[in-house]
Amino acid sequence: PGCLPLQFLSYLGACDRLLKQGYEEGQVEEAMEMFQYSEKKAAEFLHLLAQFNDMGFQQNEIKEVLLLCGNQREKALEELVMK
Repeated sequence: PGCLPLQFLSYLGACDRLLKQGYEEGQVEEAMEMFQYSEKKAAEFLHLLAQFNDMGFQQNEIKEVLLLCGNQREKALEELVMK
């Protein structure tokens, strides 16, 4: 009792690192869930989400396209431009 599973601790560590990069907590948690708690994939997703957001694309469209394209920047950008 009182012992946190290792998986949960690594999840918290990953979230903490992503939050320190300036991403919002809700987005970090959502990205971690979407990518089965893969910090690397969540970080890629958050980075691209922020980039495309800065370009003026709608967040819900960006999320959808990034998921479809598996975080492939060029492919996702093409899809967003065509929408």
